[in-house]
Amino acid sequence: MVVVVGSIPIVPTILLKEKLVMLMITLPDGSQKKFDKAVTVADVASSIGAGLAKAALAGVVNGKLVDTSYLIEQDATLSIVTDKDPAALEVIRHSTAHLLAQAVKELFPTAQVTIGPVIEDGFYYDFAFGRAFTPEDLIQIEEKMQELAKKDFPVSHKVISRDEAIKYFHSIGEHYKVKIIEDLPANEVLTVYQQGNFIDLCRGPHVPSTAKLKAFKLMKVAGAYWRGDSKNEMLQRVYGTAWTDKKSLDEYLKNLEEAEKRDHRKLAKQLDLFHFQEEAPGMVFWHANGWSIYQQIKDYLSKRILEGGYQEIVTPQLVDLELWRKSGHWDMFSEEMFTVEVDDRKYALKPMSCPCHVQVFKQGLRSYRDLPFRLAEFGCVHRNEPSGAMHGLMRVRQMVQDDAHIFCLEEQLQEESFQVIKLLLDVYRDFGFNDVIIKLATRPDKRLGTDEMWDRAEGALAESLKNAGMTYEVRPKEGAFYGPKIEFHLKDCLNRTWQCGTLQIDYSQPSRLDAYYIAEDSSKQTPVMLHRAILGSLERFIGILLEHYAGKLPVWLAPTQAVLLNITDRQAEYADKLASLLKNNGIRAKSDLRNEKIGFKIREHTLQYVPYLLVVGDREAETHTVAVRTQQGADLGSMSIEQAIDLIKAAIAKKGRVNE
Repeated sequence: MVVVVGSIPIVPTILLKEKLVMLMITLPDGSQKKFDKAVTVADVASSIGAGLAKAALAGVVNGKLVDTSYLIEQDATLSIVTDKDPAALEVIRHSTAHLLAQAVKELFPTAQVTIGPVIEDGFYYDFAFGRAFTPEDLIQIEEKMQELAKKDFPVSHKVISRDEAIKYFHSIGEHYKVKIIEDLPANEVLTVYQQGNFIDLCRGPHVPSTAKLKAFKLMKVAGAYWRGDSKNEMLQRVYGTAWTDKKSLDEYLKNLEEAEKRDHRKLAKQLDLFHFQEEAPGMVFWHANGWSIYQQIKDYLSKRILEGGYQEIVTPQLVDLELWRKSGHWDMFSEEMFTVEVDDRKYALKPMSCPCHVQVFKQGLRSYRDLPFRLAEFGCVHRNEPSGAMHGLMRVRQMVQDDAHIFCLEEQLQEESFQVIKLLLDVYRDFGFNDVIIKLATRPDKRLGTDEMWDRAEGALAESLKNAGMTYEVRPKEGAFYGPKIEFHLKDCLNRTWQCGTLQIDYSQPSRLDAYYIAEDSSKQTPVMLHRAILGSLERFIGILLEHYAGKLPVWLAPTQAVLLNITDRQAEYADKLASLLKNNGIRAKSDLRNEKIGFKIREHTLQYVPYLLVVGDREAETHTVAVRTQQGADLGSMSIEQAIDLIKAAIAKKGRVNE
């Protein structure tokens, strides 16, 4: 059977001529299946059972994610992907992006399709259309998607020549697709996918039929420049989300609603933490409450890094452009750097601290006995983020990074890396993050150094994770330009992940910046440089904390940990005295002596998320006690002030490990 759409015949892979071979398929449990001819992933699933054949969405052949129609012609390892597997989401979301494009083309035939990639929690597709899509359009498009999914169109693909692809897409007026093809390398293998009357250029893989797409929702529409360049035409970007089942979709939408309530920018107004304004875009105006949180985090980290053998330093924010050229940052990072000219010299505001730390290392003669040499800084850095990308504390132009660099010998790499991993995981537990996802980001296309350097660096990081007993996933081409990195992604209470910590090995910068130490044989040798951050940007981490805890921070971080509330003026002096006593015991406390009803004051401080409310009336003043209430509304009864102090101190000492 050959299906012809336009001028392109789509030949289902399963109808290709079978080759007479004997091949062995190894399944995830180690069992093997023999076949006397080439088979598709779907064939193997059917040979295992009808249930698996029906549930199959894709396959992983020799580590590569493929369609169920993929033809296996040699011995291979195979895993059948169903909706129970994490890999299923990528295939489902990619396929739903195509379903979106198909629906738009049916409803708006003059719309042109461009690209539709998978993104975190969903997908988008960009369209060229004569007007902006409206919310009503999105409802109509989603309804059409549901209709098309139920029609159970088979999804098939075909390898196509470059000329044939250009001719076809030009003939149907898809000029953006033609541009995409023309920009691809000449040797690129092109495939087209078909479902119903819709054909799209795509690498795949996709689900075997549209009926597999059961849980999706269109979220919003936004403008997006073609190729991300503001000089190009504006397109319509439709965002959507897709999941394996309706329950997962509903849970995601519920979490989105909860995330909206927890938005750190709203909490900032409610709790008087910080603000932004146009006169300093992307830069934070910290208020007293917010700065208290900031200082607690910084003081805590300072203590931890000093315990870890680091020296805390401070380096300049404005540095001659030549240093950035020599380090390689200017070639790789110049678009994100702010520059200024003073006395005919060009300077740049530092986007990171590493070249400056190398300068500190270079002061004086270093011996191999001095290594490892650990430097840490709360470095104020600036990055020229696009105005449309800035988002509260989560993405700013001025930030402070808890940056550190370790200069060490090659043979010290494993131990230093292990200690960094151990430190990071312990710190995260103190902030209440116990679920940490580890990723290894490998060499990007645009990078410094030789392949041999990258082989050594990637191997060393992988070995350090193995030694630490950590499982991890690989992120190809996501490393920094100077070295691969381990990424630490924290999962919050809404199952969102946030990349915070990093550990990177760098063989390039010490050499480029002429850093050396005197080896045991008296020769000059270049040290290995480890880049380490725990929280990343302190601003962003505070935003993450606020949303994770919905503003109700652990006691140790709360700007005000306890407030003394008098019932009448008769207890004012006693309440004030107790507040001072708490302060003398290291507790951030204050008294509220306003002539207001006690219920009003309790409610007001509860909404300010003060952890402990200490109420004093005549009885408490006479018995030298306090009535203790928690922010959650629990009435702990009357106790001595000493008992109250011990209670609060114990809560502070637990930090974020309240459930341990």
